[in-house]
Amino acid sequence: MKKKNCYIYTRVSTSMQVDGFSLDAQKEKLRRYADFQDFMIAGEYSDEGKSGKNIEGRPEFQTMLNDISEGKDNVQYVLVFKLSRFGRNAADVLNSLQLMQDYGVNLICVEDGIDSSKDSGKLMISVLSAVAEIERENILVQTMEGRKQKAREGKWNGGFAPYGYKLVDGELKIAEDEAEIIRIIYDKFIHTTMGAGTVAKYLNRQGYIKKKRQNGTLDAFTAHFVKLVLDNPIYCGKIAFGRRKTEKIQGSRNEYHVVKQEEYPVYDGIHDAIISEEDWLLAQDKRKKTGIKSEKIYSTEHQHLLTGIIKCPICGAGLYGSVNRKRKKDGSFYRDYWYYACKHRLEYDGHKCTFKKQIHQEKINEAVVEVIRNIVKNSKFDSAIKEKLDASVDLSKYEKEEKYLMTQIRQLTAAKEQLGFQINRLDCSDRHYEQKFSDMQDRINSLYDEISEAIENLETVQTQIKAIKEQKISQKRIFEFLELFDIIYNEFTEMEKKEFLHSFIKKIEIYPEPLENGQILKSIQFRFPVYYQGNEADMFIPNFENTVETVVLLFQQKPDDTIEIDLDLDELDATSAELKATYQEIKDYVLKEFGLKVSNLYISQVKRKCGIEVGENYNLPKSENARVPQCPKEKEDAIKAALKYFAMI
Repeated sequence: MKKKNCYIYTRVSTSMQVDGFSLDAQKEKLRRYADFQDFMIAGEYSDEGKSGKNIEGRPEFQTMLNDISEGKDNVQYVLVFKLSRFGRNAADVLNSLQLMQDYGVNLICVEDGIDSSKDSGKLMISVLSAVAEIERENILVQTMEGRKQKAREGKWNGGFAPYGYKLVDGELKIAEDEAEIIRIIYDKFIHTTMGAGTVAKYLNRQGYIKKKRQNGTLDAFTAHFVKLVLDNPIYCGKIAFGRRKTEKIQGSRNEYHVVKQEEYPVYDGIHDAIISEEDWLLAQDKRKKTGIKSEKIYSTEHQHLLTGIIKCPICGAGLYGSVNRKRKKDGSFYRDYWYYACKHRLEYDGHKCTFKKQIHQEKINEAVVEVIRNIVKNSKFDSAIKEKLDASVDLSKYEKEEKYLMTQIRQLTAAKEQLGFQINRLDCSDRHYEQKFSDMQDRINSLYDEISEAIENLETVQTQIKAIKEQKISQKRIFEFLELFDIIYNEFTEMEKKEFLHSFIKKIEIYPEPLENGQILKSIQFRFPVYYQGNEADMFIPNFENTVETVVLLFQQKPDDTIEIDLDLDELDATSAELKATYQEIKDYVLKEFGLKVSNLYISQVKRKCGIEVGENYNLPKSENARVPQCPKEKEDAIKAALKYFAMI
């Protein structure tokens, strides 16, 4: 008689159980049971030191379920020592069991005497799994109470020692080399005007090196590190309990996240303090006053349109927005000037970057928008859009395949149910019962495989149909908008402009220094492929001559494909939009920085001296003998400073 195949699954949740050989004890018990039942053990799976809270943290358990669903060893049973080893979450237990039974595999809990192939066994599993979940919750509560009691006694609750301390026989002892840093942090924060970021910068500039802990990679101090030190009462000799709490994410089953608690108990610790309680309270008082994010009260409508997608040419980090605002003598403000700068230039987060230049937002923003304008204005753009949108994808073959697979699944399911009915009607007293049951079980397993394959094929076809339909709709919306870009974009709010640009552009690169022609915009990486002179390309750098020949390619590549286009802005007529400040902006800058008023005539004279092309001045006197005022040296120097500021020379 053919033996029935089975899997063995064992689990322990703590290292103590692993060292105590309880895994071996489980395996030995299950092997003896399999031998007694004349089962063939086709595979053994074991999760050591894993919790039964859910299946996500148990790789061997998941592997076993995958092997069952793939019909790897044609098993009929999974043997476990007790139901609690299978899982302590009622929903997971029942879902996993249902998955197994969908493939003709049942669960036997040896110690509990439960067999899911029997009606009573399924009922017992439902009840005991719920009890196991309650037991797990009780264990968790008891564990947390134990930790809370340990905190009440002033003892360290486990884990890595905080910076400034080391663990000796489970107790916190001061590590003097690190404690010096802790004292400096509190001293500078309390007794100076330094904030957390400035304290971090001070430590780095003074040459202090942060010892790397655990998985740390930075030896520089960061504002985040300083804040953690300032907020931790451990340094004044206290033990806090529950500063962070693991809470279930609403709407999920087994997903949790750590939430910082506003209030938590603090107890006197048995460890030595590094700073006084008075200093710690002073630090908390200052943190409350300075740790509040200030509200934006000036230029509230302004948005930094390209933050995050415009990258630093040195370190590659995203540039952030900043403002230059100066007050007039009467108390009012000059106009705001907005810039992009590298977030690592101030060294607050431990990373260092040498790119100190600030990029004028208005210029680079307009340059990027001008690139998009030139793309959509291209004569080939409109025809390419219409061609792609008019090209209908034939769905009939996919729909025909979908109909065939649905019919096949219905037929296979009916055959499986009929076979199951026949198995249930087998006479247990028949001397050929075992052979008949085995043959029918093989046939029903084969049907499960066929049904599974048909369902997978159906899902694939339905996904293709859905993708084609959605793609056609989204393409139409996107490119209808792009055709009207010039009209619509200017009507957008600042926030809408930012959202559009971020959805349209993946990355913008700039040169660290302007090129000889003043160009600083290096490349734009769009979130869609492009089409150029009849060719598709994953990486394309066109040479623009007289016209822009770039046309958008509508999603003929994978959605993740992106094309990087290096754009010659001189040929795009976008250089002026990016880099050439207006006469009024130059006037404003000179007045603000030097207190001088300059005319358009003086600015154009200085531009010509610096080799910058300017248009014909129609305000010049018609007479050749007429005297033209010349720009004074002081104002010439001021204008040159403005031109340098705007990266025009």
